[in-house]
Amino acid sequence: MTERETVLAAITAQGDVVRSLKAAKAEKSKIDEEVAKLLALKAKLQDEPERGNKNITLKTPKGTRDYGPEAMALRLDILERVKTIFKKHGAETIDTPVFELKEVLTGKYGEDSKLIYDLKDQGGEILALRYDLTVPFARFVGMGNVFNIRRYHIAKVYRRDNPAMTRGRYREFYQCDFDIAGTYDPMLPDAECVKVVTEILTELDIGEFVVKLNHRKLLDGMFEACGVPADKFRTICSSVDKLDKTPWEEVRKEMMDEKGLDGEIADRIGEYVRMNGGAELVDKLAEDEKLKNIKSAIEGIEDMRLLLQYCEIFGLKDKIVFDLSLARGLDYYTGVIYEAVLKAEPLPVENGKKGKDKEEEVSVGSVAGGGRYDNLVGMFNPKRKQVPCVGVSIGVERIFSILEAKNQQKKIRTTEIEAYVASAHKGLHLKRMEVLNKLWDAGIKAEHPYKQNPKLLAQLQYCEENQIPYAVVLGDGELSRGVVKLREISSRKEDEVPVENLAEEIRKRLTTTV
Repeated sequence: MTERETVLAAITAQGDVVRSLKAAKAEKSKIDEEVAKLLALKAKLQDEPERGNKNITLKTPKGTRDYGPEAMALRLDILERVKTIFKKHGAETIDTPVFELKEVLTGKYGEDSKLIYDLKDQGGEILALRYDLTVPFARFVGMGNVFNIRRYHIAKVYRRDNPAMTRGRYREFYQCDFDIAGTYDPMLPDAECVKVVTEILTELDIGEFVVKLNHRKLLDGMFEACGVPADKFRTICSSVDKLDKTPWEEVRKEMMDEKGLDGEIADRIGEYVRMNGGAELVDKLAEDEKLKNIKSAIEGIEDMRLLLQYCEIFGLKDKIVFDLSLARGLDYYTGVIYEAVLKAEPLPVENGKKGKDKEEEVSVGSVAGGGRYDNLVGMFNPKRKQVPCVGVSIGVERIFSILEAKNQQKKIRTTEIEAYVASAHKGLHLKRMEVLNKLWDAGIKAEHPYKQNPKLLAQLQYCEENQIPYAVVLGDGELSRGVVKLREISSRKEDEVPVENLAEEIRKRLTTTV
């Protein structure tokens, strides 16, 4: 009898019981109990086919992705090279929780605050996922009464943004931050942050780039000179910040229609934000009659003069540009701001025509940004003591997207195996394991086939495919003399090496080829 027939028979039986009970005038509670069982059986019968046909669609959440071995190998290489440069400049690392009290994060990011991921009440605390690494760093400095630190921090942050995966814009992504906190002479730490950016982008070889420089005090002075009300400085700054992606006409329309700015004032702003250059622009602004009597503008101009001088000493003159359209929308910036932007490169021609997604592939946007934020730490210090800070954040996800696309045709090594222990013929898997264990004990990164009697050709092909530099080939004849064959995979050259000297010989050869 099938399960369905069994269930239907049970239903019929239960119905008979109910009728019998009614006929016998049994207690009402007994009738109710049997009716409940009947309804439960009917529900089970109806749900069964639906349960069997239900499909689950598996996917990563919007704005996230999985990374396989090749992608992770590339990512770890990039992060290690970035970390090396941070350390070269004397930075030490810290870590902070992936979530913060929501009140720590709110009010720090201007219009971007809407992108913060809120979390539900967790044990009486209203929390949010960290939006960046700068505000948590400022909290760390303020809470701990830290007055001098040069730190780097590489960790994930979260933004409820509209993702653009092909351009490296995700909802979960890594940031690589370098910050200098402490009271120092003007523009010395700021110039070093610009130097760190250029070193990283040069080291990663992602193409031609330029670092745009500007100053928040100069921007505020410019807004004042143009007639922008003081209470609109930050919101107009957010509009100007869109000029790298949006035409001036649209930015002007936003200023007027959404933010209530007079058209003539917007036009005056437009005259300034079209300016860029170098030391000559500093001189031009210093002579500007509208800016001469505005204290913040003069302070910003003098800071820029000093910064450009220091950057030239650091050999950065050809890598930087003083650009008045750079605004950076975050509220916490107080001084110098900067942003590294890749210069677009034409796509390679494939099969006679360019890729259809040309705009997506070349419009990566900024790959690093930062600036001075002197008033942020005081928000978190019990005595409201300020600690001046300046820092930069590397957009490593965007860099990764570029390098991943460039390396599509390359075979990326995903392990660090240095030697592969192979068998020349059958019956050697136990001896192979002994040799493997000796290599492991000596600190050599090694592996062997998980088969008792693998074919030698297949083992050597595995070494070539996985870019393993050396193969240790075991044979009865060689083992009887206490030696093995050490094969260099790239040249296919073989030498006999005593078993007791094997690890030392491999290490020596690896050292000479690095």
